[in-house]
Amino acid sequence: MLYYLFEYLNQHYDFPGLRLFQYITFRTSLAVIISLIITTVYGRRIINYLHKKQVGETVRNLGLEGQMQKQGTPTMGGIMILLGILVPTLLLANLSNIYVILMITTTVWMGAIGFLDDYIKVFRKNKEGLAGRFKIVGQVGLAIIIGWTMYFHPNIVVRKTVDDASVSNAKAPMVLRTKGESFYYTQDVKSTLTNVPFYKNNEFDYAKILKFLGPGYEKYAFFVFLTFVITIITAVSNGANLTDGIDGLATGTSAVIGITLGLLAYVSGNTVIADYLNIMYIPNSGELMIFAGAFVGACVGFLWYNSYPAQVFMGDTGSLAIGGIIAAFAIMIRKELLIPVLCGIFLIESLSVIIQVSYFKYTKNRLGEGKRIFLMAPLHHHYQKKGYHEAKIVTRFWIIGILLAIITIITLKLR
Repeated sequence: MLYYLFEYLNQHYDFPGLRLFQYITFRTSLAVIISLIITTVYGRRIINYLHKKQVGETVRNLGLEGQMQKQGTPTMGGIMILLGILVPTLLLANLSNIYVILMITTTVWMGAIGFLDDYIKVFRKNKEGLAGRFKIVGQVGLAIIIGWTMYFHPNIVVRKTVDDASVSNAKAPMVLRTKGESFYYTQDVKSTLTNVPFYKNNEFDYAKILKFLGPGYEKYAFFVFLTFVITIITAVSNGANLTDGIDGLATGTSAVIGITLGLLAYVSGNTVIADYLNIMYIPNSGELMIFAGAFVGACVGFLWYNSYPAQVFMGDTGSLAIGGIIAAFAIMIRKELLIPVLCGIFLIESLSVIIQVSYFKYTKNRLGEGKRIFLMAPLHHHYQKKGYHEAKIVTRFWIIGILLAIITIITLKLR
């Protein structure tokens, strides 16, 4: 909204400083500041309100040190994160940008699913919350919306280099560009291309998976792309939910991931930097950096109250939304195949649960007695059982998350 106000003022009045709002970096900085103010200053009021309404966490005794001291700590604090994301985005982003619209939709959609889950747990006194099948339906529904829009919306394109043989037959407009003493043509096209590490040009086309079908295989690419989108959104959303088990772990890890995605969005949406780094240029995607700034500010601001010992928990309202946001953001900037590296903490937490449950069932069927690989799953509880303090576990996981973020950025130049 402020974006349109200052754009109007800049067109009709000659006030100094109005042009600043045209710069993505300036609006991103403001988004971080506003988000931090909302989550820290107004977050205290939200926590007091949750206390007043007795929206407390019900903790099951798992035999972990200090666990029962968290009984009654306010939950549903994810509302703070949602406000910290949505308010700055609505104020500062270009709301006609399709990528911004999709990210706002993702935030509200996943936040609503998580809120409903927390509401059932807290107010209906049902410890199981929203049935798992309904969560999956919600995640798949969002994935279909994102996948369909990404594939069919005319403003979602990528810029490709056109070879000499295609120049004379091209129907869409092309741009002549120079690099050193050579020149080449580029064209904005609809495509199922995405970034993938350790591959030629770091680009992969989903349609090539169906190449075995013969001529015309490209028309079925949508179904391959949609399958990947559904898998990624469901997996990352649930991974973030599992990671949110000890104070500050999911929040800090998500902030690191958000910073990385913001940088990737900026370089992918800047034609000069994308050309210099020789990576895929995605027109209009740079606007996502404002959303990333609000996301990082919300996570860091929430960490003010969520760090050990936590004064508030985000609940599924926050964790499901965070996971969905990260997955959708990565898909939109065509970096979703980097998620196993960037979101390695979420991945290992999810795998620890899958391995634990699978091995327990296998040994129970074969030996009549279920055995476990970890002392407890998810993995952070395993280290708690070994006697590590929560703060030490969280700090070490953050360090690993930062290393994974650096590796993710480096992979853009590894061919």
